[in-house]
Parts: sequence; structure tokens; C-alpha cells
Amino acid sequence: MRSKRSRRLALTTAAVAALGAGALTIATANQAHAEDGCEVEYKIVSSWGSGFQANVAVTAAEPIDGWEITWDFPAGTQVSSAWNVDWDQSGTDFTGADVGWNAAIGSGQTREVFGFIGSGSTAAPQAISVNGDLCDGQVDPTETPTDPTETPTEDPPGEAVRIMPLGDSITGSPGCWRGNLWDLLDKAGHEVDFVGSLSQACNPAGSDPDHEGHGGFQVTQSVANGNVRAWLEQNTPDVLMMHFATNDVWSNIPPAQILAAYTQIVADLRELNPDAVILVAQIIPLHPDASFGCTDCPQRAIDFNATIPAWAAEHTTAESPIVVVDQWTGFDPAVDTYDGVHPDEDGYVKLAANWFEALDQVLS
Repeated sequence: MRSKRSRRLALTTAAVAALGAGALTIATANQAHAEDGCEVEYKIVSSWGSGFQANVAVTAAEPIDGWEITWDFPAGTQVSSAWNVDWDQSGTDFTGADVGWNAAIGSGQTREVFGFIGSGSTAAPQAISVNGDLCDGQVDPTETPTDPTETPTEDPPGEAVRIMPLGDSITGSPGCWRGNLWDLLDKAGHEVDFVGSLSQACNPAGSDPDHEGHGGFQVTQSVANGNVRAWLEQNTPDVLMMHFATNDVWSNIPPAQILAAYTQIVADLRELNPDAVILVAQIIPLHPDASFGCTDCPQRAIDFNATIPAWAAEHTTAESPIVVVDQWTGFDPAVDTYDGVHPDEDGYVKLAANWFEALDQVLS
């Protein structure tokens, strides 16, 4: 496998725009640096009859070390669960604060700081503030954040294998199996560089935060609209790790259509890096509460996973092998998720261990 010199690529403003329709960008000013301020993005990434998922991201013009975000929800909107945030809701008043490891946001950096499951209105909240500084309203920022690509970091010494974690919220937010995996790879002596246009820190401290885990995204749609191709071009990996079908399965998209998207991803990556290795996960089980309205999801996930090995065998090559990673077996949604869909700390450990077993063989 070809190994490239490691380069940490920062998030560009184009990548922020690529988060897609539905994101609400709100200008705020932080007291510590009111002149430059920051952006808050409140984005509904998925909705169903009884609820919705939203992600919240912050772009800092100047460094932030510790954040507290407050807003007023529309009447009747209620958060039921959240991740990567210390939160409280009283009536329509919501408060969310960092949980320590995700407190820092670098200058010019966009970080998806937390997400939540809610019910009620999907309308944007009002009176959003960051660290006590009230927003001026739903307006564009007065000053465009500095494009971090104008001052890229220097190449670190040595060679590192570029690995792209690609997927949805299970990979991105919360997605903190990435931190566990980084720790396992580091302890095993593997020199790797996680790459992607998104950056979100995970425990343990010091793990590589870069990834392409986009909450609420479908792989079929992300291929059709050119997003995946753009991500691969921006940060071409040596190894692609893909757990990317949960939202498609949820939406009852046929397995053949999902696999066609996988095939296009493989073709695009091989065009950019003919020696790339592709790790494709059999997705974790789906057992959402009946109130989510996806009572067929458990069987749909089983049916989709059953199609992956034959697809991989058909498309693997000696130069660019496809490895199936079984994330299904031994994963118990009752223990390893907090909502039947998204992994909890126990789930992170299992996901990381399975990815590591496959990567250790590829990298050795």
C-alpha cells in the first residue's frame, strides 16, 4: 500500500457551505473577541413524524476555550437526549455547555460541538447566545472567517498513512469511536493521519479529530450530489473506512441502490489513488423505539448487511482490496446504544476494536 507524507488539512469555508440546506447560520459576538465574533449553525439533519435530530456547530474567528450556548425554543419543543454536551432545559429555555474535551475551538475552525434528539417544532430557536453574548438575529456574519487553508500547517516529519473515516452521525457526531481507534493505533505503533473536512475532538485527548462523518446524510444522496467525490478529492486517503448506510436503511432505500453508491465511491477513490484500501462496515443493528416510526429498521439492516460480502468480493482487486468489517456481530443495541441507533461509550469501544482488527492487518 502506498504511504504518503502526512498533512493535516484544515476545514475550508467551502466545506462549511457544503453542510447543505437546512442549516441556520447566526452571527454572534463573544465578549472575549467581540470584534470578530463567531458563527453558530443550528441544523436539522433528520426528521420524522414524532421528532427530529439537530446538530450544532460553531465557527470561531478567534480561539475559544470553553463555550456555553443558550437559546429559546419554540413552544412545545423538547430535547429528549443529547451527546457531547452538558445540557439543561426549562420550558423553552435551553442551555448547552462543553464537556471538557470539546471546549477548545481554534481560530478559523468549524467544530460540530453537539447534537440532540428532540420533538415538537423544527423551527429555528430564537435569542441564541454564545458565552452570554446575545445574537443580533438570523443574519450573515459581519466578517468572513479566515480561510485556514491560506496558512496550512507544515508537514510533520515521517510518513503517515492517511485514513478517512466516512459516514453519518455514527462516524461524526457523536462518533467518538474514532478517539478510541486512534488510541489503539497509536499504542500499536502505527503512524496514521485521520483526514477529512470536518474536525471534532474525542477522548482520549490528543486523538486526531479529522473525519467525514456527516450527521443525517445518506450515502446515496451524498454520492449523487457530488459531495463524496469532493471530500475524496480534498483529502485523498490511503485507507477509506466506511460505515455509511444507516440513514439510507432508515429511509427504506433498496440495498441495490446503496451498493451502487458504494461502487461509485470505490471508482472515484481508485481514480484518485489506485492503491487505496477500502474498509466497508456491516452496519451496527438498528433497534429504535417504536415512537421513531421505523419498526422495520431491524430487519432492513439485516437484509442490507447480507448483501455486502458478495458486493465486496465482486469489486475487490489485488491493488485496491475491499475488506468487510463486521460491526454487527456482538453489538447489542440495548447495551451499546443510548437510543437504539447511536452508540454509547460501550458501543464506541466495540466499534473501535473491530476497526482496529482490520486496520492492524492492513498497516502491518
